[in-house]
Amino acid sequence: MGIPRSWSLTDISDQSDRIVVVTGANSGIGYVTARELSRRGAHVVLACRDPERGKAALGRMRDEVPDARLELRSLDLASLESVRAFAASWDHDRLDLLVNNAGIAMVPYARTADGFESQFGVNHLGPFALTGLLLPHLLAAPAARVVSVGSVAHRFARFDLGNLNAERSYRSAFHYGRTKRAVLYFAMELQRRAEAAGLRLRSMAVEPGFTRTNVMTGGANSTRSRLYLATMRLAERAAFRPAPEGARTSLYAATVPDLPGGSYIVPDGPLQIRGEPTRRTRERALYDTTTAARLWDLSERLTGVTYDLPS
Repeated sequence: MGIPRSWSLTDISDQSDRIVVVTGANSGIGYVTARELSRRGAHVVLACRDPERGKAALGRMRDEVPDARLELRSLDLASLESVRAFAASWDHDRLDLLVNNAGIAMVPYARTADGFESQFGVNHLGPFALTGLLLPHLLAAPAARVVSVGSVAHRFARFDLGNLNAERSYRSAFHYGRTKRAVLYFAMELQRRAEAAGLRLRSMAVEPGFTRTNVMTGGANSTRSRLYLATMRLAERAAFRPAPEGARTSLYAATVPDLPGGSYIVPDGPLQIRGEPTRRTRERALYDTTTAARLWDLSERLTGVTYDLPS
């Protein structure tokens, strides 16, 4: 498929017939993704962990897009109970688009409410469970999509299925890379299983590139040393792009009409750090069906969520 050399937020097509969930929509890439989809007419559900930050984002978005159709709902990906409650409360007749955007990065060692290492729990297991539990609503849509947000960091860490939950050791940066590789495996395996079942569901993965968000300095990272925080803020100002630039790959994957399932959308610059959205096909993880299937089985066991796909 040909991709234009330049694609901007103004190229997003009409979205008025779509019901959308964006996780982590209160800031950064998630906020821009939700805002631009609502600007094009989509009914957008902002799925946020912090109620106060979610309310502030909702108010800000309504000021920017006065006629937006928006909802705020509570979702904490670090808690399977919260994930199940979110899915159980879904009261629309379908779900056209799920953007698995929320995540954490290189945080100090911690465990989720369910005992998982926090990056593994929030970046992979939470979205895996959420997508599985929302699957009936996705399948009720005529052409549903799931967009999973990864990171270029996945290329710099050895994937170790035996240590995803930090059973043996924990190095925050390398573990972050492993969890983002898991995001890529999940997105591709979901597409393979949907195709095998003859479903119209399309699963995509994206990399935003280096983007200025609060993921490196907020949340659990806000308690790090002053030197760390100052260094990260300096690096973000010097080398990272604004959030609207980082959101382009997510919005491209979510809205381009003829984009095939299994697409992996990245910036086209060196190391996918910045550039125009492009479809990358030369990546070993895209075709590693053995590891992806093993990760899928592990994720079902750990979360207790199985995908009810037709055989």
